[in-house]
Amino acid sequence: MTFTPPENQTQKVKIKLLLTGGHQYTIYLQSDAPLLQLLAKTLLSKNQKIENSILFQIPLTEGHSALCFPSEHLVGIITEPPLYLQPQDAENNIKTPPTPSPQTDPLISRYLLVENFLTDTQNQQLLNFALQKKSDFVPTSTSTKAENYRNSLVLHSFPKFREMIINRIKEMFPDVLTKLDIPSFSIADIESQLTVHSHNNFYKVHNDNGSPDTSTRVLTYVYYFYRVPKAFTGGNLRIYDSQIKGKYYVKGDTFKNIEPKNNSIIFFLSRYLHEVLPVSCFSQAFADSRFTINGWIRRTD
Repeated sequence: MTFTPPENQTQKVKIKLLLTGGHQYTIYLQSDAPLLQLLAKTLLSKNQKIENSILFQIPLTEGHSALCFPSEHLVGIITEPPLYLQPQDAENNIKTPPTPSPQTDPLISRYLLVENFLTDTQNQQLLNFALQKKSDFVPTSTSTKAENYRNSLVLHSFPKFREMIINRIKEMFPDVLTKLDIPSFSIADIESQLTVHSHNNFYKVHNDNGSPDTSTRVLTYVYYFYRVPKAFTGGNLRIYDSQIKGKYYVKGDTFKNIEPKNNSIIFFLSRYLHEVLPVSCFSQAFADSRFTINGWIRRTD
């Protein structure tokens, strides 16, 4: 069961969501977007009186806000241009597969955000250390050597704080797997680097396990720390939902935007396509930058 455009051509569609209480919201998706198919399945399940509530979480205003509602509140959809619902043929015993929820659908990105990851003292000590090591930071690069793709600085050696971060990650590792619904695996290594994004810095769309030497990376983590009150804007982590083309996961049309929050850490699958949006820092001072310890949890072969 899918929404099918005239002449079967993929195109961008204006979609008006009609919700209970007379509420209406407009979004734009490609006609073959997984989210649109999920909306279609929800409408069909209501018609067949199938009760399988899921929570929709749809980015609005370029990810600056999100529309969240349970599936039972969806009344209808208005599409421009028109799309036509093609249900499975019950008379031919073709069954509609169960609708995956956003929590289990492999095409919908999920992440775990943990606040107050370190103590306040540890957080401040880490910031002080990073500021003292300013002259030791070096420009970042990418494995493809692409120009104007990544702009930031990195520090590779910080033994005391590397050990602190890795020990905390190991403590909470079982809980991370449970909350992200990831099968258990043996840890081969936990990589880490200390990165700073200053004024106009960014990292364009990429994943973290797309090459032979990174293929065993399962989870990516990012720990945020910075001077309070925050003296920069932007620098959001944008994690894209996925589409499958051939044998590969590719960037979907929808995404989650995560604003950096001091002393918090985020975990997500390393295969997700993601990016760091540009940072704006009025003072352009190193001390006012967006600092992270980020890295990857590898599985054994």
